[in-house]
Amino acid sequence: MNANETADEDVRMWLVERTYSDDEQNVVILTYATPDGERYFRKERALTSFTDVRDTTAAVDAAASNVGSVDDPDDRERYAAEATRMSRAHDPDDVI
Repeated sequence: MNANETADEDVRMWLVERTYSDDEQNVVILTYATPDGERYFRKERALTSFTDVRDTTAAVDAAASNVGSVDDPDDRERYAAEATRMSRAHDPDDVI
């Protein structure tokens, strides 16, 4: 969260990574990041569910209080590149 944000504000985050959990079967971890790569938001989703609707969108609006800082410079650079690519190629509500 930067100095101009409050904990109640949402931050636009773009999908940058989709991985499978090592700890639990049938769990996918979606990582979203800001276009500058400095902040991230993770979302876990079970691959098995009682509903058929499990859309993954190109972007989400995450509460600033749920957003973390990316400390690793390599991750920051990679997230920035992918978030920028996604924001140019997709509308936020596009299903990926």
